[in-house]
Amino acid sequence: MRFAICNETYQNETLERVCEDVAACGYHGLEVAPFTLCEDPSTLSETEAKRVGDVIRAAGLDPVGFHWLLLAPKGLHLTTPDDAVRKKTVEFVKHLGRRCADMGGTIMVWGSPDQRNIKELPYEECFKRATDAVREISEECGKVGVTIAMEPLSRTITDFLKTAEETVQLIEAVDHPACRLHLDVRAMSDEDKPIPQIIAESRKYIAHFHTNDANSRGPGTGDVDFVPIIDALRKAEYDGYLSVEVFDYKPDAKTIARESIAYLKSVVK
Repeated sequence: MRFAICNETYQNETLERVCEDVAACGYHGLEVAPFTLCEDPSTLSETEAKRVGDVIRAAGLDPVGFHWLLLAPKGLHLTTPDDAVRKKTVEFVKHLGRRCADMGGTIMVWGSPDQRNIKELPYEECFKRATDAVREISEECGKVGVTIAMEPLSRTITDFLKTAEETVQLIEAVDHPACRLHLDVRAMSDEDKPIPQIIAESRKYIAHFHTNDANSRGPGTGDVDFVPIIDALRKAEYDGYLSVEVFDYKPDAKTIARESIAYLKSVVK
């Protein structure tokens, strides 16, 4: 298994300085949030995306892909009854897929809870609208070698795709090889099943994995036992990245990066 970290951990640092420190820590890849590259990622050009990939590779890292897809620009939504908004969202994510490929990335993690929460429509209609949208996006992204990794999130922040099982149902409905599953330890900690069981049950769909604690900090900082989690990933024959994503940026990025990879290396022996 390889190690990666999300670039927004470093907040306002330049990409060059982020890459320098991430490489110094011993990570293999960098995962990128598009809103950190420009205020409106819908304007991100092919040239700019290629430059991002060049900077990452120059530091000896792999550009893993994008996550936190719909934070900017404002007004995007997956399950909305507004056809124009949903169409805009589909076209935007297709655009991100092309820019991800230009960067050299292969994964786009679809979290963005606020931009998928159910509004006026019944769940079944939201599910259908999401399925149609993600299928259209997957068809486009698959052409450029990018996988859409749908992320179940906790019940405290979303009412749509709250469990891995529910998310797999969407993936099966989409029925496209470029649509797969992303799992996140913090989110799985909110489920009623043990995390190793979730991994085992969804093993054939897993494309990417975020390592964080239920406390929103890095792995090893809380009560989550990662030993059975790593064991379950091995049994599932997962060979992708263990990517560090935190939501609590204290005490600072360098400490988070170093302590996280040190803990992961102690577990992945």
